[in-house]
Amino acid sequence: MYFRDRTDAGRQLAARLTEYADRADVMVLALPRGGVPVAFEVAQALHAPLDVFLVRKLGVPGHEELAMGAIASGGVRVLNEDMVAVLGLSWEAVDAIASREQEELNRRAHAYRDDRPEPRVGGRTVILVDDGLATGSTMRAAVAALRRQRPARIVVAVPVGAPATCAELKAKADDVVCVHRPEPLYAVGLWYRDFRQTTDTEVHELLERAVRPQQAGAT
Repeated sequence: MYFRDRTDAGRQLAARLTEYADRADVMVLALPRGGVPVAFEVAQALHAPLDVFLVRKLGVPGHEELAMGAIASGGVRVLNEDMVAVLGLSWEAVDAIASREQEELNRRAHAYRDDRPEPRVGGRTVILVDDGLATGSTMRAAVAALRRQRPARIVVAVPVGAPATCAELKAKADDVVCVHRPEPLYAVGLWYRDFRQTTDTEVHELLERAVRPQQAGAT
């Protein structure tokens, strides 16, 4: 085990990201839910704003673990049109799946950030954080969706990840920072002593704690 918990993981990860500290162009975005406690520590150490980047995979009917695309914060939809064509799916079926996932994305957006607006990432350096990378499917979808919003730079940052997945993401993001790359990885949770599930309430509380200093600084 490399980490006591996600808080410890976030602090170790932040130590690898010091070049981004105290920069006005930097924003930390977390993939909920497990990425939020990690990202909170990163944002605190870098003195950077924190928010969540919500992504929902669009699973193939009957094989939901297989992603044919994703929807994300800001009304972004990324679709593998070749896969849709090969599977013979109608656009009505795709729209129905996307609509279902949009409902869950909207629920999480309200539960996590209340009525705060979506973060503006255009022209900024975005550090995209999760608690680990196994297959990397969610992170790949997040990077693809985030790229549509034209940030200046996307940095994928995780405490632990499979070496092949980190290498693959290096070709899609501008940089990948991974504290540990065990081979084989097996599962992300194996490298944490405490890997209990992060709740919606915990996500909301951490985001509230992150927002208060920003609001105070703006007054």
